[in-house]
Parts: sequence; structure tokens; C-alpha cells
Amino acid sequence: MTLSARPSRGTAVAATVLAAVATLSILPTGSALADGAGLPLGDQNLAETRSTQTLAKGVTLTHIVRGTDPAPADQINTTTRGPWSVNVLTIDPAKSKGRLEATYGADLAKVEKTSDLVRTSGALAGVNASFFTFTASAQYPGDAVGLGIFDGKLLSEPLTDPAEANLVVDANSNKVAMGHLSWSGSVQNRRTGAELPLEFINHPPVIPASCATLTDQTTCTESGDVVLFSPEFAAATPSGPGAEAVLDRHGCVVRTSTTRGTSLTTGQTSLQATGKETVALLNVAAHGCLKRDTTLSNGDGAKVPLRPGLFGVTGRYRLTAGGKVVVPAGTGSFFDRNPRTIAGTTRDGKIVLATIDGRQTTSVGTTMNETAAVANALGLYDAINLDGGGSTAMAVAGGTLVNHPSGPERAVGDALIFVEDHH
Repeated sequence: MTLSARPSRGTAVAATVLAAVATLSILPTGSALADGAGLPLGDQNLAETRSTQTLAKGVTLTHIVRGTDPAPADQINTTTRGPWSVNVLTIDPAKSKGRLEATYGADLAKVEKTSDLVRTSGALAGVNASFFTFTASAQYPGDAVGLGIFDGKLLSEPLTDPAEANLVVDANSNKVAMGHLSWSGSVQNRRTGAELPLEFINHPPVIPASCATLTDQTTCTESGDVVLFSPEFAAATPSGPGAEAVLDRHGCVVRTSTTRGTSLTTGQTSLQATGKETVALLNVAAHGCLKRDTTLSNGDGAKVPLRPGLFGVTGRYRLTAGGKVVVPAGTGSFFDRNPRTIAGTTRDGKIVLATIDGRQTTSVGTTMNETAAVANALGLYDAINLDGGGSTAMAVAGGTLVNHPSGPERAVGDALIFVEDHH
């Protein structure tokens, strides 16, 4: 289950509240996972089995199967008899030795299987994470649809869509926060003071339809995009009509072009513009060096400092907040039963990553309401719904899949991984 693309510019919504990482609240003991109560799925009399293995000190993997008989294929979305197959990875930062991080593989534009991301990163375990463009972009399928922070670098900006739910983790302390971040960005010529707002980070700009056939983009009068690119995006920046300015690590202009598409070396960034912003970019970059300002804020408007060890990924919809179920009512296939990936925290500080298999007679999946009920039953004080559907995957050391995806394992944009500290 993926989102086809980022929304067009100009979408306006109110940001939701994000608690600061340093003040993350933590949930009490007595979760359903701990006290043996069954998951709130289907009929009350369903048989439920659980098995738990220790992957490392402070890290456990619990496999839950609720219901015994395979579901009729035509009743997967409606049956109250299940079955459901749920895998729960629990990390206790007070006991474990390691870090929860996010990784995207070779570059942001590519997709890789979760199992491969776990294997190549040498992680103990991991799950798929952010929503990404997927089939909406054959050239850049891994482009995140929303927030992406990797080791303190903002490599993809959050959306204004209120449904976006962000998970931010400080890998230095394994403190996790959830909510909805907002951002603003601009570049300013240090000498002339000319300023230009940024629309996106590492996201191919859109060319206004009425300008697509113009041979001289500087004559376009419709608004386009201004996008910041970093070397992490791909081997080359997106090519096409518009303008591009390449900056060195100090923000000084290395070169400009009236077309887009170039390779960036370490430390370089580029600015691309389309539509009438093409002229504006060329003017701003015409003399000297540029000052770049990007600000990330939580729902209270407080600045979120970007520093090494900070990671952030994009989900869609909060499941629980402050110990209460908050999933919204909704219709459409997104809210039907599907495979799901959940990330959350308990009130006593544990981090939980869970997958629910779906679209199969051996595990039917969950609606959004059922997903939130599972998160709540697992004792998740705060939880979000990550990308699901065919993307849902959990793998352990060596890249071995723990769950059973609804089809061949899908390559995804990024993953949440737990990396052991062997020192």
C-alpha cells in the first residue's frame, strides 16, 4: 500500500502536535502482550497462540496467530473468524545494546527490499517504513512521500497533509516521538538579499502543463517548483526544462544552467526551478553565494534541531496518542483489511515494531480500526501506521523474512532497523 505521489503545492492544513523527543512520555506495564489477553480481533472465542524468542539482550520477537481455520477467499475482508498472523518486535532501550535507525540503501530514488536493507546494514531486525512514490515514478520509485531524516540530514520534507504521521527517533538515546512536523525553507543571495522560497527537498519538480512545450522556459508565466537536491538523491538530478544552480559546501554558486540535470559531488547541492521560478532562480544565483535556511518544527512551533543520530520516517494516520485510540473514521480501500506495519512506544519506554499479514486466507489483515485496536492491545501508548499492503515486511539478521508478504516481497523506499552495538 503506497501513496502515488506528493500533493501539489499550495495544500494548506493545520499541523498536529508532536512532543519533543526529549520529553517523550512512556507507557505503563500491563499491556495485552504482557498479561496474556487475546488480541481484539474477530470473535472472542478464537484460539490464539503466541511464541516468543529472544533475538538479543533486550530484544524479543513474538509471533501471534489468532484463529485456526483458513478464511474463504471471498470473505477475507469480512470474516470474524480470521485468521490473523502478527509479528511483534519489542526493543527495550534500558536493556538492549544498539540503535534504532532508518536506512534507504544506495540512494533515495531507488527501492530495495526490506530484507536486503536489513542484511546490507548488518541490522538485527527491521521493518519497512515510509510511504513512497512507487509506481507513480518509474525513474524515482523510492522517493519518499513525506518526511525523511537520516542521521541528522533532512532529505525529504514533511507534507502539509494532516493524515501524515511522523516518527522521529534519536538513535543516541533511542527516544522516539510521534506527531506531525512542519517545515519551511528558503535561499537568499548573501550579497543582493534576493530570496527564493523552497517547495521541496529531493523531489522532482513539476513543469506547468502550459509551459511543457516552450523551448525557452524563461518565458513561462505559471508557477512551478523550486527544489533543493543533495547527492543522496540519485546518481544525477532530474533532467528536463527549467533551470539549475549547483552550489559548493559553502553555498557558493559553482555553475548555472538553463536546463536541468547534473551530477553532484560530495558536499555539493543544487537548486532546480520550473515555471516562472526559472527566472527567479537564475536571478538569485547570478552573483556569489547563497544562504540556505531550512527549519523543521513540531506541532507547537518549536524548532526541531537536526543533529547526527536523528532519524525520521513517514507514516499515515496516528493509531494511538497518549494511550487513546485516535484513528480517524474513513472509507475506501485504504481503510479495508490490508497488511499493516505499525511503529509505536509503550509508556515504560519500549519500542515496538509490528507487522500484520493480510490479503491471504492464512491471515486476512486488518482495517484501520482493527489496526489501532491491535496497537492499543499491545500496550502502545503512541503508535502510527507505516506503509502497508504489499510493502509490509519484517526481517531479522541476515535478511530472513519473518512475516509472509501478500505477494513477492516488494522493494521499498526505506526501513526502520535495529543495529546492535558490538563494542
